Amino acid sequence: MFVVLTTMPNAKDAESLAREIVEGKLAACVQVLPQMSSFYFWEDRVVSDSENLLLIKTLDEKLPALETFINDHHPYDVPEIVVLEAEKISKSYLKWMTGYLE
Repeated sequence: MFVVLTTMPNAKDAESLAREIVEGKLAACVQVLPQMSSFYFWEDRVVSDSENLLLIKTLDEKLPALETFINDHHPYDVPEIVVLEAEKISKSYLKWMTGYLE
């Protein structure tokens, strides 16, 4: 199982992307975290924006399609796509995920 992180500029867009990802069976679950402040380097300067973080739970075989989907449906020129491999997952959660995504 993998957790993919991406950010969106507002809750409405984040929730829309989350719903499309789950409906498209690219992930079994997406959590949209409340608005936060992000500081990052862009076009030769440090900028800050309000963003919502998405925690996307998926399987290895879904990663390429998920990355393509995020890139194709994201408003940013360079969307954040960070993939973290989960070391331990409960058997029941993994069974649920696998059942939904396969």
